[in-house]
Amino acid sequence: MRRPPPDAGVEHLLRTEAPQVLGALTRRFGRFDVAEDAVQEALIAAGQRWPAEGVPQDPRSWLIRVGHRRMVDLLRAEQARHRREQEVGRTELVLGTRAAPAGGTDDSLTLLLHCCHPRLSPVSRVALTLRAVGGLTTAEIARAYGTSEATMGTRISRAKQRLVRSGARFVPATDTDRRDRTEAVMRVLYLIFNEGYTAGSGEALARRDLSEEAVRLARLLHAADPEDAEAAGLLALMLLVESRHAARTDADGALVPLESQDRTRWDQELIREGTLLLDAVWDARGSGTGPYRLQAAIAALHVQAPAPELTDWPRIAVLHLWLERLTPTAPVRLSRVVAVARAFGPTRGLTLLDTLCRRHALDRDPLVRHHERAVRAHLTRATGDTARAAALYREAAALTANGAERRYLLTEAERADEAGT
Repeated sequence: MRRPPPDAGVEHLLRTEAPQVLGALTRRFGRFDVAEDAVQEALIAAGQRWPAEGVPQDPRSWLIRVGHRRMVDLLRAEQARHRREQEVGRTELVLGTRAAPAGGTDDSLTLLLHCCHPRLSPVSRVALTLRAVGGLTTAEIARAYGTSEATMGTRISRAKQRLVRSGARFVPATDTDRRDRTEAVMRVLYLIFNEGYTAGSGEALARRDLSEEAVRLARLLHAADPEDAEAAGLLALMLLVESRHAARTDADGALVPLESQDRTRWDQELIREGTLLLDAVWDARGSGTGPYRLQAAIAALHVQAPAPELTDWPRIAVLHLWLERLTPTAPVRLSRVVAVARAFGPTRGLTLLDTLCRRHALDRDPLVRHHERAVRAHLTRATGDTARAAALYREAAALTANGAERRYLLTEAERADEAGT
């Protein structure tokens, strides 16, 4: 069943209340997997009725009552299938009680931690978080990841079953496991934001619903523990990067690279908020600085430059080297190549890129090969070899599933061709 698109106000309310309703039902019955299905059906009912009938005076209680009734049906059906008459009798005593309001309990963080259980794969953590905490439908999540609704539904169902089999309990984090569980949540939110910022597939450059949801959940994580410097750094990073959203595409939806963006269109309020967050947790000496704060510092240097030529590329290159030592991933290495090239020239950048390809096979990694080809194309054109650059741009275009990126790369290939004639 698909949820009809409610108006923006109702949609925001549903996404805000969904974690609280899910938490209330899970705490009451101890069955996250069944409660999550019940809440989804309550959200569908609200999406159908509230735009026409108006939002109830107490929307959370309304959702809990509807979810409660649906959970009764789901548990009874499950118990009947397994012929557990004795358990049915005991459960019905519980199910017969009146659904009390959720009170002031905020279960969103507990839900985030639950959905990011270490027994789940990274993709399953993301999918379950988007559905259970973000309130996205299975169809919306499937579209974001370029797969079918049936495939994503199966993945989410298996994730919930795995949580049940692993004995994962819906309880707040303890002092002993809080750090590991919070780090898992941050990784998931980072993945969601990146997928929203540049969609892995489709014709549009970005998926704002995903990036905005990642920001909302990062705010929640930061509010739950304002002293966690990396959680603050993650939120700062998202705000500073998201501040450039309006300038990333033109009126036709075509990609506009950073150096060509109209900086007057950058969101100054997000920049101020992100900068203040970063300033509060940044240690200039680098003591204990984590990857999210480092990336936020890089993003801050970009948005604080009044013009592209005034960007502090040498400092950005140093921060990227620092970041690579903490998180030696292919995207980080490619970003360092770009920073080095902008700071010290394209020849130096190409030399570094060749070195990294020999050591880490960046040019053969299917996950980043199109980025490697695109970076190499930019640097090759900057050295004057326009024919080789055009061929590299076309290679990169053939490797990306994002329509906006593909069109941009093909346009750059044509420009390289024209420059060589």
